[in-house]
Amino acid sequence: MSPVKNGDIMKRLRKMMPKTVEPAFNSPEELLQWQREQGQLRSEALERENRAMKMQRTFNRSGIRPLHQNCSFDNYLVECEGQMKALMLARQYVEEFEGNIASFIFSGKPGTGKNHLAAAICNDLLLRGKSVLIITVADIMSSMKDTFGNRNTSEEQLLNDLSKVDLLVIDEIGVQTESRYEKVIINQIVDRRSSSKHPTGMLTNSNMEEMNKLVGERVMDRMRLGNSLWVVFNWESYRHRVSGKEY
Repeated sequence: MSPVKNGDIMKRLRKMMPKTVEPAFNSPEELLQWQREQGQLRSEALERENRAMKMQRTFNRSGIRPLHQNCSFDNYLVECEGQMKALMLARQYVEEFEGNIASFIFSGKPGTGKNHLAAAICNDLLLRGKSVLIITVADIMSSMKDTFGNRNTSEEQLLNDLSKVDLLVIDEIGVQTESRYEKVIINQIVDRRSSSKHPTGMLTNSNMEEMNKLVGERVMDRMRLGNSLWVVFNWESYRHRVSGKEY
């Protein structure tokens, strides 16, 4: 079978088309370029679908709540220099995450966007194939108490699970009852994670002095490993303006 020449392709196309219709391509090169562009568009659409499916599968175990599932760096509200700096540092954290032991603490009043940026970090890392978990101190303690007398899951197994995810973000530090048991559990989690070179994020309304008392100086010292971040969210709350449709 003889090969089909480029000129023959265009002739065949013209024969197949009605005489009243002008061909969209005047040369084989234009046709090939169009095919490449269509292939690229299909490839990008497939990648978006795969990402969406991946996110959907992961959300069930990532702890990212519905309000924050679509949080990204692009839809983070920037109205002051402090917010711009927080956004820049969060983006940089993700870009430098691979092989980095650095942790982060987002500190500030409620409603200032700490959860948004933490979720944006986690969502971005999910798309990069990393495992993440956002969990409150209360949920950690509830899960720990559920292991008491449970033959299927032990406290040790739960601690191991919390220690293995690529990024663990502990929310609502300082809202807890500050019991000795909670302090011990948080210390064990952070200690195991830092020993395994896995970073930890913390979200809190407390300042540095209060955090030293809440979780202990040993934990805070480990949270400083590497080029770790302490970002203060010291602007006014904009939670009353959030409807959920922004994301």
